[in-house]
Amino acid sequence: MIWKTNKGFSLIELMVVVAIIGVLAAVAIPSYQGYVMKAQINRALGEISAYKAVFEERVSRSASVANADIGYVPSKLTTGDANIDIATINADGTGNIQVTLGGNAHRNLVGAVVRLERTVSGGWSCVVDNSSIAATWKPDYLPPGCRL
Repeated sequence: MIWKTNKGFSLIELMVVVAIIGVLAAVAIPSYQGYVMKAQINRALGEISAYKAVFEERVSRSASVANADIGYVPSKLTTGDANIDIATINADGTGNIQVTLGGNAHRNLVGAVVRLERTVSGGWSCVVDNSSIAATWKPDYLPPGCRL
């Protein structure tokens, strides 16, 4: 007698595979979203850090730090506009460069402000203002060396 062998998967086997994929996705997607948000904050910080050298040069000459003067190009991650200056300088030499996340940034980051603050002595520090997104903020998102 010749037995016919079935080739393929049973319904139970397919359901087990789908359940395993579902569990993996439930764990992986939130982790991935967190990595995306952390990367976007770091990218915004990196983009404004590029303007520190020009900012310093302009301050040393007592010149303006308007967007056109520092060569600002709005990022797709921010609400940046070429007509709204991202840098300010005070009479005592302090100042800052800041952007607000928006545009193509993750929806949970929209409204966060990434700022580089300059001291009178020329030192720089990073500050992230998360007050508008405090409910979705996680400490892991803060770039190294930055404070809230």
